[in-house]
Amino acid sequence: MAIDRTPVLKRCRQLGIDPIVMGINKESKRKVQRRRRQESEYGAQLREKQKAKFIYGVLEKPFRNYYDKADMMKGMTGENLMIMLERRLDNVVFRMGYARTRREARQVVGHKHIAVNGKIINIPSHQIKAGDVVEVKEASKNIQRFKDIQEITAGRLTPEWVDVDKENLKGTVSALPRREQIDVPVDEMLIVELFSK
Repeated sequence: MAIDRTPVLKRCRQLGIDPIVMGINKESKRKVQRRRRQESEYGAQLREKQKAKFIYGVLEKPFRNYYDKADMMKGMTGENLMIMLERRLDNVVFRMGYARTRREARQVVGHKHIAVNGKIINIPSHQIKAGDVVEVKEASKNIQRFKDIQEITAGRLTPEWVDVDKENLKGTVSALPRREQIDVPVDEMLIVELFSK
């Protein structure tokens, strides 16, 4: 299994992303001022694709598969792509506040702490549907890790499409997210232009 081990703050600086989008409340102490050449059209499109891949923790081949599925669906391909990425189980766990970052959410899912509709699922890319109940399994609710996470994520806003019971570490996906509800700084139209060449 391939893993992206790039330091998060360094990659955020390269892509021009605020680290808070990644769930990290830090700033890099380095203030490197480099003169950038004017970015080409292809460069801008590639940067948006790299941003989306990095934010959601998806590698190249799975990302391409998401694009192909989004292209076959009804509606706008870019919006479909962003909604599919947002529906990933690791992202939903992050949005519900059961993890500090998406990387930690991926780990929590992989370590079998999360149940969907009462069934334990350890696949971070599992697509969540409207009406699914996502919760931390009973045996894991008393682990100190989740108590610490609850304290840290207590002030985090949850999206409108998710209903969360923070006391019982249980949440319901009330509806599928719409593009205007996804607060990720990615211009999906540039990704569509890149892949449609």
